[in-house]
Amino acid sequence: MIGAGKKVVCIEDESEMIDLISLILKRQSVQVIGALGGRQGLEKIESEKPDLVLLDLKMPVINGWEVYRQMKASREMKNIPVVVLTAMTRSLDESLDLQDGRVDDYITKPFRPRRLIESVNRVLNTEPIES
Repeated sequence: MIGAGKKVVCIEDESEMIDLISLILKRQSVQVIGALGGRQGLEKIESEKPDLVLLDLKMPVINGWEVYRQMKASREMKNIPVVVLTAMTRSLDESLDLQDGRVDDYITKPFRPRRLIESVNRVLNTEPIES
């Protein structure tokens, strides 16, 4: 198990994706706080002070890169790990190299539940998950 008491903010523009991620991580005793879009995501990060942020890149109004940039510019948010969730078709490594900083991990959509659990586990540096 990832660990009871861990809190993750999931920033997505699709409520169904938030529901899916919540379902997967709830089984690992992780609390998922959903945020629809970048603006709400930044507000949730500030108010909830999560252990990890799951961040979609392609969102209207404030996209994932802008959320990431604002997080890394904030003294309160800059040390919160970020795992990017994306359906981008071009090389994600190339995209990540173009940004100011580096994300902690990324998952391409569609993804397998096990991949999400492994990524969250690795970034949170907890005990290995049980099969």
